[in-house]
Amino acid sequence: MLRLSPFISCMYSMSSRITWGAPRTVPLLRPLPLGLLCVFTAGKKDLIDFPVLNEDELEEQFVRGSGPGGQATNKTSNCVVLKHIPSGTVVKCHQTRSVDINRKRAREIMREKLDVVYKGELSEVIVKKKESELRKQEKRRKANDNLERKRLFRETLASNSKPGNDTV
Repeated sequence: MLRLSPFISCMYSMSSRITWGAPRTVPLLRPLPLGLLCVFTAGKKDLIDFPVLNEDELEEQFVRGSGPGGQATNKTSNCVVLKHIPSGTVVKCHQTRSVDINRKRAREIMREKLDVVYKGELSEVIVKKKESELRKQEKRRKANDNLERKRLFRETLASNSKPGNDTV
């Protein structure tokens, strides 16, 4: 009985998509309605349901970047332009001097954009953006309510301290 407990816990953990005992880098795959694959990476709490990029569907170019940097920017081709051929989505990434880091970041950005293209309003990027906007509006509303209460309190103090309003 004791020998079967790791096997049973492993079966339970895989069925509930919680990988206890498995390394954190093991992705779990599930198909999307459009034939794409999504990756569930254990340990990541946000933005985990992005489509997997197929390298055969990507066209990659290295061009010279733009912006500040002078000679370092003008002479090196470390800006990555990534095109997803089936959807026609293009991503340009020139965040660092390193081509490798720019390639990785361009792929991350491409996965986010493809999530938006394929899922539309249900994509995790748009849902998170809407949640953030709602939190921001709620915070702004609370701050305005607090300022209004303070203003009313000052007005009542000023009206009570006027001469002739002696109510003792």
